[in-house]
Amino acid sequence: MEQLLTVDEAADMLHTSVRFVRRLISERRIEFVKVGRHVRIRESALVAFVVAGTVTPMTAGTV
Repeated sequence: MEQLLTVDEAADMLHTSVRFVRRLISERRIEFVKVGRHVRIRESALVAFVVAGTVTPMTAGTV
């Protein structure tokens, strides 16, 4: 089973605030799992969020 992260752990991994992660969850911008009343984030969902936001640099030939 894949590791489930708390909101605090996800914020630490992203080097952001807990508030930012909670906003991502409330806006449904990141996949999450509800375990009872607790919210957990799959590590793969966190990686997918980062990959989706990755911007490739422009090279001199493509400018």
